[in-house]
Amino acid sequence: MATDHDVSTPVTKALNTILELELAGVVRYTHYALMVFGYNRIPIVSWLRSQAAESLTHADKAGELITHLGAHPSLSIGPLLETHNHDIGDILRESLAHETVSLNAYKALLKLVEGDSVMLEEYAREMIYQEELHLGEVDKMLRKPGEIAKFQG
Repeated sequence: MATDHDVSTPVTKALNTILELELAGVVRYTHYALMVFGYNRIPIVSWLRSQAAESLTHADKAGELITHLGAHPSLSIGPLLETHNHDIGDILRESLAHETVSLNAYKALLKLVEGDSVMLEEYAREMIYQEELHLGEVDKMLRKPGEIAKFQG
């Protein structure tokens, strides 16, 4: 027999994926902040910790929407790959990859809700906007000083 906890639609599945990815971001950015060493440690650690806090805020928003829809938020965390590469460039490239996956999850949600829910459309669009800004920020950090062209990996 189905219960209220069994409500599982493509939209709630997409939101739970987002929740899990954002929670993975909290863990990932917190770990990265602990692993930064060198002359530029303080501003980089500060930036990474702010990213962890932002991921937690994003996870909270996704969870609130899941419960708003009458579904149960996941207790899982998205993929956490420990590469043991802790050079700032490695950390930023891993961040770029993780954020791209998150961006694609928000885009998938937008496709699911377009034309059906203004609230969820606006949420997805705002999060896509924020993720694209974040990706641009990381891209700029990966460029060599004086380079204007986007980072090519």
